[in-house]
Amino acid sequence: MTAQPPSVFPTTRWTRILQARESPEAKREAISLLMKTYWQPLYVYLRRSGLPSAQAEDAVQGILLQLLERDAIDALTPERGHLRAYLKTVAANYLRSQHEAKTATKRGGGALEVSLDVKHAELLAGDESASPEVAYERAWADSVMQLALKQLQSEFTSGERSGPFELVTRFFSGNATQSYREAAAEFKMTLPQLKAFLHRARVRYQELVNAAVQDTVSDPAAVDDELRVMTGAMS
Repeated sequence: MTAQPPSVFPTTRWTRILQARESPEAKREAISLLMKTYWQPLYVYLRRSGLPSAQAEDAVQGILLQLLERDAIDALTPERGHLRAYLKTVAANYLRSQHEAKTATKRGGGALEVSLDVKHAELLAGDESASPEVAYERAWADSVMQLALKQLQSEFTSGERSGPFELVTRFFSGNATQSYREAAAEFKMTLPQLKAFLHRARVRYQELVNAAVQDTVSDPAAVDDELRVMTGAMS
């Protein structure tokens, strides 16, 4: 029997959230984990809701501080559903409750600083035809897919998977300028070898996307619903 690759999400976000009630340190760790996926959709939602870039950055930090200080994370239980929907509600409530002039003062004071790739997020926020809600879903889908791709890259980097990851990035983007035959010749593969390599990579990538989505719902049966949301957001 072929050994199955180890899961890259052995402890789900739901588990971390339940553990977050145990100590302030556990809470900070749980929120940091949440933000790896959710800072970008939160930022894009805030931008499409009218906040300038700098204020949207500050607001993301303010939402983090709110989750830490007001025990908002304690209200998030498996029965309440999806993290995606919950955090969008948190952002909407934050917009309603905060005056823009006070946002910048939320930085520091124990807040978790998040490294924001604002340049990429700005591209997602630049679609003026998208409502804040639609932009949020698209940014969420993008974040999940980017997380899965980084996990896949780490498997190639660590040697868990063999082959040129450059081929994955080249053909997964949908903007490949080479034919399969040309790429096979460049990387000294036969055409069937190249096709098999890309097929295995796509299968693993989809597994990682599914795992990342499952990591954000309390009921595994809800994964298909979230994947449909993701597909719709990217269409």
